[in-house]
Amino acid sequence: MEKNSTHKGHRERLKQRFLESGLDDFTDIQALELLLFYAIPQKDTNPLAHSLLDRFGSLSQVLEANVEDLKKVPGISSHAATLLVLIPQIARFYQVDCAQRVERLNSLDACGAYLVPFFFGRSTETVFLLCLDAKCKVLCCKEVGQGSVNSASISIRRIVELALSANATSVVLAHNHPSGVAVPSVEDVQTTRRVSAALKALEIHLADHIVVADGDYVSMVQSGYQIYDKGSEPLR
Repeated sequence: MEKNSTHKGHRERLKQRFLESGLDDFTDIQALELLLFYAIPQKDTNPLAHSLLDRFGSLSQVLEANVEDLKKVPGISSHAATLLVLIPQIARFYQVDCAQRVERLNSLDACGAYLVPFFFGRSTETVFLLCLDAKCKVLCCKEVGQGSVNSASISIRRIVELALSANATSVVLAHNHPSGVAVPSVEDVQTTRRVSAALKALEIHLADHIVVADGDYVSMVQSGYQIYDKGSEPLR
């Protein structure tokens, strides 16, 4: 009874500390311990937090692990593993929702900032298409494939169909490099030119292709890559 009372007191103290001061002064162990409170009731989660960090190396690597690997840590249930993998995806939802409060994107920098949150926490290459109207108002931003931009899984037809269905005047293509290097490859540039040509035939302007890595991006247009007809630039 005394042990349970002490443990309950520790949980309440840690929660209250978070409510009063946030996570800034927490260690990775304490932050993970607090998170596990909500998946593992009536149990000391400090040893589990240590075990997770020992196995995966860091808090970010714990949250990036898959459910099956997490469940290999003794004491981590399916429920707890699901909560852990949910965190980065909820964070992405939050960041995307914040970005979507901006209705008009009238510069390439604005487009880049808008697109970066869509790639938060993604470990596979994913391609998005941002569709804009003539006044640079956001019409939609949707995933058009996974895998490298030049791979067979990325359909130029899918990109064209989405742009047409959105009634877009201009679009921005974006994909991520999970390796952490946001430098367009030769294949990225070649595929971008093919996409640009296909869209141009339908009078839809490919304004830019954004490559995202580690929370930052590279604009092909701002970097000097020739991906479109300079005579029809709606964004600068």
